[in-house]
Amino acid sequence: MTPRAREAIETADIVVGYTTYINLITELIDHKKIIGTAMMQEVERCQMAVDEAAKGNKVAVVSSGDPGIYGMAGLVLELAMKLPESTRPKVTIVPGISAVGASAAILGAPLMHDFAVISLSDLLTPWDLIKKRAEMAAAGDFVIAIYNPKSKKRVTQIEEVRQIVLKHRDSSTPVGIVHHASRSGENMTISDLGNFTKEHIDMFSLVIIGNSQTYVQDGRMITPRGYHV
Repeated sequence: MTPRAREAIETADIVVGYTTYINLITELIDHKKIIGTAMMQEVERCQMAVDEAAKGNKVAVVSSGDPGIYGMAGLVLELAMKLPESTRPKVTIVPGISAVGASAAILGAPLMHDFAVISLSDLLTPWDLIKKRAEMAAAGDFVIAIYNPKSKKRVTQIEEVRQIVLKHRDSSTPVGIVHHASRSGENMTISDLGNFTKEHIDMFSLVIIGNSQTYVQDGRMITPRGYHV
């Protein structure tokens, strides 16, 4: 969380968010009105936030990491734009620290060159399209960061992606897995493309697959940018 994000939460009249994220910031939101909803209620939650803001309230919509990266920023803007300009609340996107950025720092410097970020959640994106994106990123030798790699119901997709990337990269390619980046319980593992799916991976994990130049030294994952060292 950035200082600016913390200030936005602390000065808000109402805090809106996914219940799991709300529970992470309870010490900041005592005595505030809280609107928390479960997973799969994003539209309803953001609509309530926009409605409250249109009444003149200062509303903070809490979204994990950076709200513009797999967060609620786009949905809030879409809903706000449906209101007449005369009643449309001002929407300010407060950037945060994304899971991919936080995880990269924990692993070392794996994102020093071009990279692609792909979510394996197929709730809103067809799985065939996700696989196509993984294939193109692998063929282009991008470092690949994977959000939502595995859940209780979605267990085979990460292995399918591993097989896709193996068509283009050596099995020894470094792969980093970070759990709970920048939160309590943070830990990381560095494995390789041949074996990383044997490690513990869940929805609180972020996976970074190196490109053809990525290497590991002294427990740090490094993707050279091309400087002559």
